[in-house]
Amino acid sequence: MMGVEDLLRLTVAALMTRTGERQNDLAEGLGLSQAQVSRKQGGRQHWSLEDIDGLAAHFGLHFLDLLAGPTHAVGVLHGATAPLRPSDIAAPVRQPPAAALFPAEPAESAAVVPVVAVPVGLCVLCGEPTSDELEGFPQHLRAEECASAIAAAPPASGQATPAPAPVQQLPAEPPAPQPAAVAVELVAPTPAPEAEAAPGPVRTGPAVVRGPRAYASGSLVDEITGRVHAALQECSGDLEAAQAALIKSAIPDVMQFFKASRVGGRYEHSEFPPTADVLRKRSQKGADDIWEGRPKWRNAGVFKAAKAGAEFEVTALDMNAAYLSAFKCWLPIGQLREDTTGVHDRKKSGVHLITPAEWEHTDLPNPLGNRMEPGELWVSESTLRLLLDCARDDLADAPVIHRSLVSGGTEVLLEKLRRALAEVRKTALAEGDELTVNYVKSMYSKLVSTLGESTANRDMRRPDWMHIMRAKAFANLWMKANKIHKAGLQVVEISGTDELHVIGDWRSVFAEGRDLNQVKEKDTYVLGGKR
Repeated sequence: MMGVEDLLRLTVAALMTRTGERQNDLAEGLGLSQAQVSRKQGGRQHWSLEDIDGLAAHFGLHFLDLLAGPTHAVGVLHGATAPLRPSDIAAPVRQPPAAALFPAEPAESAAVVPVVAVPVGLCVLCGEPTSDELEGFPQHLRAEECASAIAAAPPASGQATPAPAPVQQLPAEPPAPQPAAVAVELVAPTPAPEAEAAPGPVRTGPAVVRGPRAYASGSLVDEITGRVHAALQECSGDLEAAQAALIKSAIPDVMQFFKASRVGGRYEHSEFPPTADVLRKRSQKGADDIWEGRPKWRNAGVFKAAKAGAEFEVTALDMNAAYLSAFKCWLPIGQLREDTTGVHDRKKSGVHLITPAEWEHTDLPNPLGNRMEPGELWVSESTLRLLLDCARDDLADAPVIHRSLVSGGTEVLLEKLRRALAEVRKTALAEGDELTVNYVKSMYSKLVSTLGESTANRDMRRPDWMHIMRAKAFANLWMKANKIHKAGLQVVEISGTDELHVIGDWRSVFAEGRDLNQVKEKDTYVLGGKR
């Protein structure tokens, strides 16, 4: 049987769907963070009695209507169902037993009575087919089922959908006040007058129905925040001592969280595969043969004009959590094997020996970074994919692939860990918790830097992963520069993993903030002018 809190979560999901709200809208109305709403809706935290009062006030309902189930709550929201009052439930009417309503058939006829299956209809919450019913209406019993049904739904064009259960439409113009849209009555359906019957199924609510977003594992988020709380307790609340302890344990901690994120995963990755020669350092402090494409570029035309007396107002932008964003990249699962076909397989990942094409754009940095030597070079998967994307955009010819060392690849090996770290970071930023922000930063940056031949990380040795992730951070920065260029703004300078200098209204291109999909202003200065 569904519990009260499960029913409440389903009701909240239904009301959000009907009002077109998202979790950040609801969080703002309740005075919570989006991450807190996500955990409450995902069952990782409880909705409190105070939260119920806040939800009722947010949606303009009585708390009894909110707890009466999604069908009733949506009906009250649209004015199609009478709201409950405390007096309505003071003396509940006892229903007669089922045996009194439906007398048993004679024994000799029981064997021939056919079993009638529940007809399939369209869920009143998400509009997708369901075989379940609640209070007489087709309806998924859990919010997750709505999300799965939406994800599995075929394209609408050219495909038939099962007919929904009949619903009654209210008049488009009730006496007062006049709503803009037709509401749907969610009480027991009655046949509509023939003149008002609309052909085909009636779909209400927003034009695009979005299911619940998939967020990070609640247990993993709790493990990360629990580690911070444990460090504070061990240090008796001393923030500096706790931060020092957390940064010291960042590498073993992040490896522990990574292993926890892989429980139940589809792929079993290799942690210590044989290292190919091109991935071996030539000396203890030297480098291997992989070129990562680290950008370091200045717009020669802009600096020449500035030197001649032109004046430009330049904004230095800082990319947020560049290495954490780089967790979303194609990584090889197992040992790298040689491939000499010269054809790039997008389902594989590794390192590649290529001859890049000439780069002829003077107002856009070379995606290979500041490499000056011509000829062949080894690049990682992230760099090769960026070069191939540039070729598809007619920015340059495709590189020639001579040899590849690859394995079956996937883009989701680090996805659960990335989501968990991103959620913890976002919540900490919203709450002004710099201790947790610095701890998360230390974990993701040290994970990237120690996956190679480093004695600091004894849980894994994947130099190919290290190069691919670092190169992905550089590729992400280049793509932001290209986005600025496509918007008609000028790129002045690009360097490191997170610094981009531009001329023009960058806010028309990027959202400002500290989230992963946002950028923040680092500095503003004037370039050139009379001295």
